[in-house]
Amino acid sequence: MKLDILAFGAHPDDVELGCAGTLLKEISLGKSVGIIDLTRGELGTRGSAVIRDQEASTAAAILGVSIRENLEMRDGFFVNDEKHQMEIIKMIRKYQPEIVLCNAIDDRHIDHAKGSKLVSDACFLAGLMKIETTVEGEKQTAWRPKMVYHYIQWKNIAPDFVVDITGFTDKKIEAILAYGSQFYDANSNEPESPITSKNFLESLNYRSRDLGRLSGVEHAEGFTVERYLAVNSLGDLI
Repeated sequence: MKLDILAFGAHPDDVELGCAGTLLKEISLGKSVGIIDLTRGELGTRGSAVIRDQEASTAAAILGVSIRENLEMRDGFFVNDEKHQMEIIKMIRKYQPEIVLCNAIDDRHIDHAKGSKLVSDACFLAGLMKIETTVEGEKQTAWRPKMVYHYIQWKNIAPDFVVDITGFTDKKIEAILAYGSQFYDANSNEPESPITSKNFLESLNYRSRDLGRLSGVEHAEGFTVERYLAVNSLGDLI
């Protein structure tokens, strides 16, 4: 199955938090979208790997993505080496996305920056014909996405561009709240973490509103780029 967009997250819920509004908008425009989670989030303060598997499945259904897979790398301990790169390369060649979205280039959680660089490096390597990969007995064809963009997570990184997600924020929050074990719950007796506060959930709204304010729309999500974006004319920027 060829996809237009493939979004990677170090943990289940990274994609929802960082770029779910953009994915929802692209799906509404007829684009085929998939999600690859690197780990099962088994080191999370709340919940468990099994619970997060179920939550990720529910969130995927809410978003309407075509596929969601989990590579079951070790939460907290995966590294950017040949073994892990090859797993990403196989996914890129399997789904042949035009665009890849991945974790923030710098963030509070160490897995986010690691995941960002791992996926970015694998996107380049996936285009090298002399790297051979085989899936289910079939040799894969080399494929390199046209663009790799990084969504923004905990830290307020200045975006290189924003996507207008006005009209998609309610569905985005619905997908995020599918992870009931991870976020604010007044009745929970589990330990607190930086993402379990009510303020964190509220911050999702005021960040998208602030990026929208700065770009002249109601809500927006921001991304950073690895190389300059090019347009055919100034009119494309209106």
